[in-house]
Amino acid sequence: METMTDRTRFGALEVPVLEERPWAVFAACTGTPDVSFFPQSKAEERAAIAICAICPVREDCLDHAIVTKERFGVWGGLNGKERRRVSRIGQR
Repeated sequence: METMTDRTRFGALEVPVLEERPWAVFAACTGTPDVSFFPQSKAEERAAIAICAICPVREDCLDHAIVTKERFGVWGGLNGKERRRVSRIGQR
């Protein structure tokens, strides 16, 4: 199986982008090495969310994060707490 690598600013962590996430190559965040999607402050979180706001695959990213229960980071414009809230609402 072919894989690509997507770097984040969460230490030296490399997150594999598998064939199950082909949309990731179109994500606005792939060209933003100076923005942390695993923010340590509210200012960093706002910067990440601003990138998500213009992303053409935001909904795919958010769906992925909710389905895989991503606990950390900004995915699809929402932080972990916001995604958990959306998941609970969707389960009602």
